[in-house]
Amino acid sequence: MEPSAVRVAVVGAGMAGATCARLLADAGHDVQVFDKSRGVGGRMATRRVTWSADDGVLHQAAFDHGAPGFIAHTADFVHFAEQAHRDGLLARWSPAMAPGSGAPLGSPAMWVPTPDLPALCRALLAGLPVHTACTVDALQHGPGGWRLARAGATVAEGFSAVLLAIPPLQAATLLRPHRDEWAQRAQALPMLPGWTLMGVTDDVNPDPAWDPAWDPAWDPAWNLAWPTSGPLSWVVRNDAKPGRQRAPGLAHWVVHATAAWSQTHLESPAADVQAALQVALAQWLGRPLTWHHATAHRWRLASVPRAAATPGGCWWDATLQLGVCGDALGGAGVEGAWLSARALATAVIGSNRPAPDSSGLNLPNTD
Repeated sequence: MEPSAVRVAVVGAGMAGATCARLLADAGHDVQVFDKSRGVGGRMATRRVTWSADDGVLHQAAFDHGAPGFIAHTADFVHFAEQAHRDGLLARWSPAMAPGSGAPLGSPAMWVPTPDLPALCRALLAGLPVHTACTVDALQHGPGGWRLARAGATVAEGFSAVLLAIPPLQAATLLRPHRDEWAQRAQALPMLPGWTLMGVTDDVNPDPAWDPAWDPAWDPAWNLAWPTSGPLSWVVRNDAKPGRQRAPGLAHWVVHATAAWSQTHLESPAADVQAALQVALAQWLGRPLTWHHATAHRWRLASVPRAAATPGGCWWDATLQLGVCGDALGGAGVEGAWLSARALATAVIGSNRPAPDSSGLNLPNTD
C-alpha cells in the first residue's frame, strides 16, 4: 500500500459499490467489499433457471430481470462505456421496437453487459476481496476504526473508512447512530418498487422460412416494447439481446410492471402477480401464449425517479470517514450510480492525500 493508503470497507457490490471500490483500489487504497446477496451486481441482475419440457427434457434459461440495459449521456460515462465495450464487457444493443411503443429514454439504443448483467461489476471487482452472502446490519466507530457487525457479531473491523453503496432506506439504519440527519434524508429519498415477470413461451414471431437447425442471424420482428398504457412498462425479448442464448421455437421474456401497478400489488403473493402479468402480456400482444416456465420477482427498491437525484451527488464526512453513494444520490439509473460512486471515490482520495510540507511538495508519511 501507499504510505497514505487507508483501509476502506465498501458495503454494497452493485454498480456504485463496484465502481467506488475499483477507483479506490486503483488509487492504492486497501479495499474490501461486502454484500448481502450471493453474488455481485445488485440490480444489474441475471436469474438462471432450469425448466422441464413436456417430454421431461431439462432446459437452461437466463433472464436479465434487473436493469434491461443502460444509456450513456455524460462525456465521462460515455468514455467509460466505450472502454468497457473495447474490453469486451459491454455490447451495443439497438433493438427493434414494437409498434405503438413510447420512448421514455429518448432512444432505444443502449449498452448491455455480456454475457450477463453482473459481468460488468465482476470485472470492476476483479482481484479485490469481496464478501458475498454477508449482511451488515450495524456500524460501530471507535479508537480502532470502523467495525462492521451482523446480529451483534463482528463481520470485519479495523477500517479507516466505511462507504455505503446500498439503497438509501437500507443505508439509513447504518447511518442513524453516526449521522442522524443523513439517516433522515436517506429515509426520505424516493425509490420506486417493481415487479418483474420472467418466462419462456412458444415463439410469437415464427418465421416459416426459418431453418429448424437454427440460423444465428434470425431475429424476431421486434424485441423491445415500451407500452404507453396499462400495467406494463417494459416488454423485453431477453433472448434477442447481445450475447444471450436463443432456443429454436421459443421466446424468453422479461416483463417489467409499472411502478404504480407494482406499488398497488406490492404485498400480493408472487403467484398472483405472475398470473396477472402473464394475462397483461397476452392482452398487450393480442394473442394467447403457451407458457413453459414463468416466475415473478419483486424489487422493493427498483428504481429512482429521474428528477429526484442530483447528477454526481454523494455524501462524505471527512472527519468520520463515512460516505454514501448510489443512484438515489447520483442521478438515477446505472449512469447515476457510476457518477455518484466516482464523486465519492474522488472525495475519499482527496481527503486522504498527505498534507504538503513547507516546500509545497507532497512527502510520504514517515510515522
